[in-house]
Amino acid sequence: MAKIIQAIRGMNDILPNQTYLWEFFEQTVREWMATYGYCNIRLPIIERTDLFVRSIGAVTDIVEKEMYTFVDHLNGDSLTLRPEGTASCVRAVLEHNLLYTGPQKLYYSGPMFRHERPQKGRYRQFHQVGVEALGYAGPDVDVELIVMCAELWDRLGISNVHLEIGTLGSVESRTLYQSKLIGYLEQHLSELDEDAQRRLYRNPLRILDSKNPQMQHIVDGAPKLLDNLDDDALRHFEQLQHMLHSEGINFKINPRLVRGLDYYNRTVFEWVTDELGAQGTICAGGRYDGLIEQIGGKSTPACGFAMGVERLLLLVLGNNKEIPNPVPDAYVVHQGEIAKKFAWKSARYLRYHGVKIILHCGGGNFKVQMKKADASGARFAVIIGDHEAETEIISIKPLREKAEQVSVGLLEAVVLLKNI
Repeated sequence: MAKIIQAIRGMNDILPNQTYLWEFFEQTVREWMATYGYCNIRLPIIERTDLFVRSIGAVTDIVEKEMYTFVDHLNGDSLTLRPEGTASCVRAVLEHNLLYTGPQKLYYSGPMFRHERPQKGRYRQFHQVGVEALGYAGPDVDVELIVMCAELWDRLGISNVHLEIGTLGSVESRTLYQSKLIGYLEQHLSELDEDAQRRLYRNPLRILDSKNPQMQHIVDGAPKLLDNLDDDALRHFEQLQHMLHSEGINFKINPRLVRGLDYYNRTVFEWVTDELGAQGTICAGGRYDGLIEQIGGKSTPACGFAMGVERLLLLVLGNNKEIPNPVPDAYVVHQGEIAKKFAWKSARYLRYHGVKIILHCGGGNFKVQMKKADASGARFAVIIGDHEAETEIISIKPLREKAEQVSVGLLEAVVLLKNI
């Protein structure tokens, strides 16, 4: 016998006994987005590699190590499975000229792909919900996005999550700060690890995000970006904090919050938890005012965030929120040719009127079928024999509670099955 082909490591199946939780999450997100006026946009999974190199930055872990990139053998184009959604969303907005009618509030969801070491809540194919507000310059939209997240945690029943904020300033102030940072790091050149030495002159801010314990004393002693902000960026950050206080949002300022993508500026934020081990970030985002121009559009302010679905669902389960697991209202059992025809008719009628029905297939006597009805999780068994077919009266037997079996017509059955 041939060996069973298994899924690729880090790319997981979501089985029927798990999808009810995903469906609950997806429905919650749709309702939550609608209350804030954000519209859904659906994006391709594969994009031209240059889109991510230009937007994320060539000297990042994502581009250098993690992207799934291949050459299209038909035309030689370099293509990449999307590692994140913001660049794709901006590309679609520019390609279809969506900003012509004014600012856009958009959201998307779906799988992303990064070749990294799989661990709890972090996989090679993972799912994100992304939210983008394009064309808004003030800190009010930054605050709206943060407040939206706080509301979603309440809707999902998630606790023990806290907010960290920071600012990257403007491009100009960051350039001046980078010079200071490089000068400081050059004094510790022999102590820098391989990644830090590689990034020193190409992307020094990413060194501040190092997880190497031997680098922490160097990082802790580095000059602070918050001490080198331009006046506009500082004013933006102060207004952001004031508005968060006004909205009752608690936060911690994290001066080392540099983000892993090059396109961010000014506001950056993360929602983090200590319930998921080392991978504690469940949602991250910020402002990226230069990205649209970087990809080829006109200079346009923008802000957004992305959240990891798998990590959020781990928190939902960990907080013991009761999620309804959808089950059929009734399982139709039948025996005999006349009964079979009426069973099909009855199932169609009940479904048409909004009753969730499983119609037994595969034969077997009533005892066998009733076992399958019980195993299905259905609340009731609808029993149809030749007598029921001839009289067009069906028998309804409760499976989850102590109650009498009743015989009713189809119209009365609809009322009974939908109301109990």
